[in-house]
Amino acid sequence: MRRLLIRPGGIGDTILALPALECLQADYTEVWVRSDAVPLVRFADRVRSIASTGIDLLGLPEVAAPPPLIDTLRSFDSIVSWYGTNRGEFRDAVGTLRLPVRFLQSLPEEGAGLHAADFFLRQASCDGVAIPRIDCGRATRSNCAVIHPFSGSARKNWPMERFRDLAERLAMPVQWCAGPEEELDGAARFTDLYELARWLAQARIYIGNDSGISHLAAAAGAPVVAVFGPTDPAIWAPRGERVRVVSGKLEEITVEQVLSVVDWLK
Repeated sequence: MRRLLIRPGGIGDTILALPALECLQADYTEVWVRSDAVPLVRFADRVRSIASTGIDLLGLPEVAAPPPLIDTLRSFDSIVSWYGTNRGEFRDAVGTLRLPVRFLQSLPEEGAGLHAADFFLRQASCDGVAIPRIDCGRATRSNCAVIHPFSGSARKNWPMERFRDLAERLAMPVQWCAGPEEELDGAARFTDLYELARWLAQARIYIGNDSGISHLAAAAGAPVVAVFGPTDPAIWAPRGERVRVVSGKLEEITVEQVLSVVDWLK
């Protein structure tokens, strides 16, 4: 059985879908994800970025899909796709080509009552509690806290001044973490997310917002404190045995609240 799994979405969405993707593993498994998430998929026989495949051209009336793409898609006995669910022209093209595609919703239904990772796992017809894990080898725990004070949306960010206040009050050294485009002097930066995961796995504790990097830290096995505001942690919180969430209106969450969770978790 040759199976293709197509999972678009952000870093956090991809990480939360990892248990479902692994559950769908076949004799030969190929996975297509966003470019920066490619290093995080460790179980597949081949991993490609969605952008490199040309699949976004499929179904566009003014553009012919590349023949090699059609041949590639036809080489699979099964295709499970979270991509194209809301693209009618894409679904029509798939039907015309008679490709063996099963479409899945890319986001949980409102009011589904399930954590997103469990929702994706149920879509894959698997039971249990989904705990995303990224094998980072044997990590030597450092004595440092890692703080990543950013996310994909400013509305999900706890105020920077409170992160700085927290850092000054932690009874351990602090290493700051930022993405390539995020402005933060002295921060550690990684272009490869798997290398970032290996670095995060060594943290004594990780503190961050509702972000893909918080999910990455949890999947790498680091103790995680995640600060949540407008999104529902019952659906979107990082998963792990040593993950704790502080939630509420971001402007009302105090340094003392976060610090008390850090002290309890470490």
